Amino acid sequence: MGRVYDGIDGQQRDWIARQPLFFVGTAPLNGDGHVNVSPKGPIGTLRVLDERTVAYLDVLGSGAETIAHLRENGRIVIMLCAFAGPPRILRLHGRGEQVLAGDPRFAELSERCAFEEPSVPESRRAIVLVDVTRVADSCGYGVPLMSYEGQRPHQAKSSGKRLRVHGPEGFLDYQRKHNRASIDGLPAVDEPSGAGDGGAPALDEQRGADRAAQVAERG
Repeated sequence: MGRVYDGIDGQQRDWIARQPLFFVGTAPLNGDGHVNVSPKGPIGTLRVLDERTVAYLDVLGSGAETIAHLRENGRIVIMLCAFAGPPRILRLHGRGEQVLAGDPRFAELSERCAFEEPSVPESRRAIVLVDVTRVADSCGYGVPLMSYEGQRPHQAKSSGKRLRVHGPEGFLDYQRKHNRASIDGLPAVDEPSGAGDGGAPALDEQRGADRAAQVAERG
């Protein structure tokens, strides 16, 4: 029998840290738009900041669906499930925002989260910060038992090659080419900039400032 909780407690925080990966779901407001679900990992890129706030590190990818959906409506759910041990599914529903690598808040938030960093820092695209509004679990009886073998090397190899061949600007060029919009045409990354450049556009600036203040108060 599933339960709804007031927030993320210590036991849930520890359980989250033991899982091999997590899933992120978002959707556009348009009923004909495409729902997006993405597997994310390693688990060290997800951090519980307090009982109502989580954040994860977003790295360069071929799409930018999550960013586009958050820009449009802010809705997001993070799901984790047990592939070993007692069955369990945990869902964290909330409102999210993207803090792009060029945002002045990125460095401070990254330091606070202490993520498991990628081998090529230039591959960091954003931090997704989530104000969790609902914490709920369910049985997870349908999730198979599987053993964890390790992380795939492809992300690091791809980023390393891009850095060698194209230099740091290659990551920004890739975003300009592939991350401008969602598959439904919603705006995603406008004009990317590297971490610390301070050149990212002020997306939802007031909402971001308010959420940052809430996180600081909780921390």
